[in-house]
This record gives sequence, structure tokens and C-alpha cells, in this order.
Amino acid sequence: MLEIKKRHHLKKKELKKVLEELRDTFGVEIPKKVKGEVLVVDNYQVILIDGEPTLFKVEDRLYPTLHCIMKYNIERGKVVVDMGAVRFLARGADVMAPGIVDADENIKEGDVVFAVDETHKKPLIIGRALMDGVTMKNSNRGRAIKTLHYVGDAIWNLK
Repeated sequence: MLEIKKRHHLKKKELKKVLEELRDTFGVEIPKKVKGEVLVVDNYQVILIDGEPTLFKVEDRLYPTLHCIMKYNIERGKVVVDMGAVRFLARGADVMAPGIVDADENIKEGDVVFAVDETHKKPLIIGRALMDGVTMKNSNRGRAIKTLHYVGDAIWNLK
């Protein structure tokens, strides 16, 4: 369970900046008439939009939550993994290159990415790319994505 250390509403200006970053990074348009709230937990922040955990912030970078990826059908930064990888990812493991079936070729090292399973196309993890998209598809060794949020973790269970 997450221990919420602080909680506050976002000022209009802060919310506008968050929504712009979401639009610029993932092409997601959220109406401006939403309420934003920040939960400060452990070593990161979770941003609620209209009460839903939509983004989280780690090391001064915004990442969408899995709920956000599903709600807004985000495609940018998508990596497809084989079914053998699913049980490891569901426990928070990093994504290894051999488990990758396909990847967005526009991904650059350091980008915000997410992985879906090849059968159901459901998002499993959000993370940071440790290699570019082309390398992910062609490499058969090494860590490809550092996992920051996964199905069943504390952020997932906020809902």
C-alpha cells in the first residue's frame, strides 16, 4: 500500500504544463477543464486527473500510468513482448531484449516507453528505454527497458 506523504491540488498553470507535456510526448489531448491533484509518495509523485492516476513523476520526468495508456490508446513508444515475458513483467522485472517481438522504431535510448503482450496487446509495464527501438527488435541479449511501473504495483492499485 502506498503511504501518501503529501497531497495538494495543482494550480492552473502547473496543470497546463503537465497537460502540454502529455500532449507533446504522447499526443494525448486532455480537456483543460479537468482537476489535477498531486500525491507525494515514497520517492515519486502521482498526478491524478479528475481523480484517476494518470501520470507519475520520477527523477523529474513525467511518465503515463498504465491506466492512462489504456484510456487514451497511446501508441507512441510501444514495445511488444512475447507471452513468455509476461509473468516476469507482472512482478516488476526489467524488459530483456530477447523477449521483444516488435518495437516502435522511433524509440530513442532514454525515451519513455511501455510494453504490451503480443496476444492481448494489454499494457504491462511503463519504463525508460535502455536502447533504441531498432536495437530492441534486433538484439538478442541485454536489458532493453528499465521498468518503473507495472500491472499490480502500488500505482496500479491506486484506482
